[in-house]
Amino acid sequence: MFRPLRAAMSSAPGSADHEGGTAIRTPATRDVVLATLAATAVVVVLGLLTGTAVLLLGLLVFLPAFAAALCGPGQTALVSGWVSLVVVEPLLFQPGERILDRVILALFAVSFGGLAVLGARMRIAREDALVRLRSTAAAMQRQILRPLPLLTHDVLVDGVYEPLQEDKLVGGDIYDVAATPWGTRVLIGDVQGKGLAAIGMAIDVVGAFREAAHREPTVTALIDALEAAVVRHNDYAGQRGEPERFVTALVLGVDAGTDTQVVGCGHIPPYLLHEGAVTVVGVGDEHVPLGLASLVDEPRTVAWFAFPAGATLLLCTDGLTEARSRDGAFYPLAARLGGQVDITAGRLIGSLVDDVRDFTAGVLQDDLAVLAVRRAPHRSGEDAPPGGSGYEQAGQR
Repeated sequence: MFRPLRAAMSSAPGSADHEGGTAIRTPATRDVVLATLAATAVVVVLGLLTGTAVLLLGLLVFLPAFAAALCGPGQTALVSGWVSLVVVEPLLFQPGERILDRVILALFAVSFGGLAVLGARMRIAREDALVRLRSTAAAMQRQILRPLPLLTHDVLVDGVYEPLQEDKLVGGDIYDVAATPWGTRVLIGDVQGKGLAAIGMAIDVVGAFREAAHREPTVTALIDALEAAVVRHNDYAGQRGEPERFVTALVLGVDAGTDTQVVGCGHIPPYLLHEGAVTVVGVGDEHVPLGLASLVDEPRTVAWFAFPAGATLLLCTDGLTEARSRDGAFYPLAARLGGQVDITAGRLIGSLVDDVRDFTAGVLQDDLAVLAVRRAPHRSGEDAPPGGSGYEQAGQR
C-alpha cells in the first residue's frame, strides 16, 4: 500500500516537466536588434570611409542567413526587413551612379530575406519535433519509474533520476523496488542506446521485474526472467528490422538477515558505506549484461556480502561514474563518497548530485540514476506487513 507523503523523483533542468526546458531557445529580441544595428553601423561607416558603400552593403545581404540559423521566424523577418530597407533606401532616395548594381543588390536582399525566413520556419519545425520526441520519451520513462523514496519492511530506498534531454535523446536508465515474501528486491539498470526504442526495452524489463520478483523465490531465477524478457524484446525488434540491445543490470536481494544477495550483469557494482569506510561489493562476480547470456557457458550466480544495520548501499548508472569535468577527468565517485559515510540516504543523494553538477560545471553527458539503499528501522509487529511484502512511500529523507 502506498501513502503519497512525498514524491521525490527529481528532474534535470530542461526536462519534459518544465515548460521552459522544452521550449526552443532563441536569442532575446532586444539582443537581435542591437546586433543588427551594430552590424549595419559598421558596414555604413566603412562604406563612407572607403567610398565603396554599394559593395559593402552587399555584406548585409547575408545577415538574415545568420539570423535564420539562430533566431525564430519573427526575429529573422525583422532582420530581413531591416536589411532590405537599408539596401533599398539609397536606390529610392539617393539615385546616382551604379544604379544597376543597386537594383541587383536590392533584389538579392529581398530574395535572401524571404528565403531566410522560410529557413528559420523549417528549422524551428524540425527542432520542435525533436523536442516533442525527447519530451515524450522522458514522460514515458517517468511513468514506469516509481517515485522515491520507498520504504519496505527491509530497506529505505531513496534516490534521484534525471533524464538528459539537452543535445541528445533520453536514455534508458531504469530502477525499481519490489517488496516480496522473500524480502526486498532492488533493480537498477541501463538499456543500451537512447530514444523511444530504448524506452521500449526499459518498459519490458521493468514489467518483467515487477511480475517475476513476486513469483520467483530466488534472485537467480528472477535474473533468468529478466534475461528472457530482453531476448523476447530483441526477437520482436529483429522482426521489425531494428537493432538488438542489451541491458546492464544489478539486482539486490535484502531480507531480515545481515547478509545480502547481489547479481551483477555488466553493471557498476554497489558501494557499501559503513562506519567511515567505503567498500565496493560484488566485485569479481560480475556476469554478462542481460540479453547476452547465450554467448557464455557459465550460469549467473549470486554473490553474498554483509549489509549490517546502519550501513548504506549506493547504486548508480554510468551517468554518475562517467561524468566528466571540463578538462576530461572522470568523476571520482569512491573518493567523494569517503567524506559522506555518516549521513542519511536522502542527504547522501542530494549531496552527490550537487557535487557532480559542480564537478561537470552543470554539463552532464548522460542520464543520471542514483539509489541509496539503507536498512529500514525496526518496526513493531503490528506495523510490519505480513511476510515483509508491503511497501510504501516514505515521507522523510
